[in-house]
Amino acid sequence: MRLVLDLFSMAAIGLGLFFYLAGTVGLLRFPDAYTRLHALTKADNLGLALVVLGLLPQVGSVLAGLKLLLVWLLVILSSAVVSQLIARTARQQERHR
Repeated sequence: MRLVLDLFSMAAIGLGLFFYLAGTVGLLRFPDAYTRLHALTKADNLGLALVVLGLLPQVGSVLAGLKLLLVWLLVILSSAVVSQLIARTARQQERHR
């Protein structure tokens, strides 16, 4: 059973890292702030979710698992707020041109 959990963890963490890489490529390649934000927020949130999901079977206690879930929740909330602020700033800069 431990081997199955280890393989699941490796697969989920690897897939999460792939999404982080895809978000980074989107940040570097997309033409404007809105598409860059879209690529980053979607890919990073999914990437972090997969990394947390892969780490959950490896933690030693329920408290550590809850901490991982709390970190994931805080990152989702903060990335949503920050992306809205960046989009608002980009829109205001477009109006002043």
